[in-house]
Amino acid sequence: MADGGEGGAPSLSLRGIAVRHGERTALAVAELEIGRGETLAVMGPNGAGKSTLLHVAALLRRPEEGEVWIDGEAATRRAELRLRRRTAMVLQAPLLFDASVLANAAAGLRFRGVARREAERRALAWLERFGVGHLAGRHARALSGGEAQRVSLARAFAVVPSLLLLDEPFAALDAPTRTTLVPALATQLRATGTAALIATHDAAEALALADRLGILVDGRLVQIGPPLAVAARPADETVAALLDREGALFRAESAPSSRSGEDSA
Repeated sequence: MADGGEGGAPSLSLRGIAVRHGERTALAVAELEIGRGETLAVMGPNGAGKSTLLHVAALLRRPEEGEVWIDGEAATRRAELRLRRRTAMVLQAPLLFDASVLANAAAGLRFRGVARREAERRALAWLERFGVGHLAGRHARALSGGEAQRVSLARAFAVVPSLLLLDEPFAALDAPTRTTLVPALATQLRATGTAALIATHDAAEALALADRLGILVDGRLVQIGPPLAVAARPADETVAALLDREGALFRAESAPSSRSGEDSA
């Protein structure tokens, strides 16, 4: 895990979180922290609460109970908008505007008050890092799925977020595109030291990107630890069944000499 950064404050801290949909508890997280520069991947069955967790972390969904802290500061109603601007989100379906690629990549900076020319300069640098700088003048609607997701990633990194939230970012892409985009994302996360929370169904993505893997079932984190350690010692049959879909991958890499370390429940 990355260290806590200045003052030891994690990029994200959730405390006593409860989210309810009517009578049903959609999310119940007693405590969760993501250190600066750390990537946490969360896996779970459909309806487990992964998207709800991301929305709470992004300050887009206020929980009925509990506290959200960003960079050591509580997300009170007064501070919520300001702290929300320290986060960036990438969704499974890229939300691009009816404009050029460059305008889309610069949009987050423009929303934060950066002048157009400076915003475009920063955005172009990130488009280049994700291999789509040559498409800056193209209309966003003319992009392939993989190109559009690269633009979404460039837009997110351009605002220099304290916390990057990714909700199944590669699920809609074909295998060859995922094969190139996952390492590209991993490279930029490490290069920038950006903390990230990633919801995924893909164990290969978790292994490639995450320092820790959390398993979410019925809105509760039932296990969390280094990905290979979680796979080697699932907490219960539900976790084992979830991970069995990728069991061959985990078994091939979970030798005692791996970097998996010790897991924690």
